[in-house]
Amino acid sequence: MKAGIVMGSRSDYKAVERAEKILDGFAVDYETRIISAHRTPSAAEEFARGAEEEGIEVIIAAAGKAAHLGGVIAAYTPLPVIGLPIKSSTLDGLDSLLSMVQMPRGVPVATVAIDGAENAALLAVQILSVKYAQLREAMITYKANMEREVLRDDAEFQSEKI
Repeated sequence: MKAGIVMGSRSDYKAVERAEKILDGFAVDYETRIISAHRTPSAAEEFARGAEEEGIEVIIAAAGKAAHLGGVIAAYTPLPVIGLPIKSSTLDGLDSLLSMVQMPRGVPVATVAIDGAENAALLAVQILSVKYAQLREAMITYKANMEREVLRDDAEFQSEKI
């Protein structure tokens, strides 16, 4: 099981690194690349067309500003693409978010929150878990652990108020 991660520029790595940590936690192999939809369109096409052959089963595309990377990748591959909008200095990432979610019919890009790297990786794990039962079990455990943490925090909070 393998994910592909592409980012439009090196500055996107602060967010992408958080996605890698989630994938590491689930023992999902990944390949991370810097590919620009606008500055290296041929490389974007080559990556997207060859991803499946490289064993990639889901792609996370992180980009800021115009954020067309996810759409360009999705145009060239049948694999699921998850858009990760990166907060930019111009419009706080709203430009990136809108660029990703406003895809034309026939070229879907599932999109998470601005700088939502953890959810991008978790969504990739959930997509892979359709095929890999061990990931499905790991996701069930992950969610149960989250529940326990929140309940523990609530209990501690309630006892502090008394």
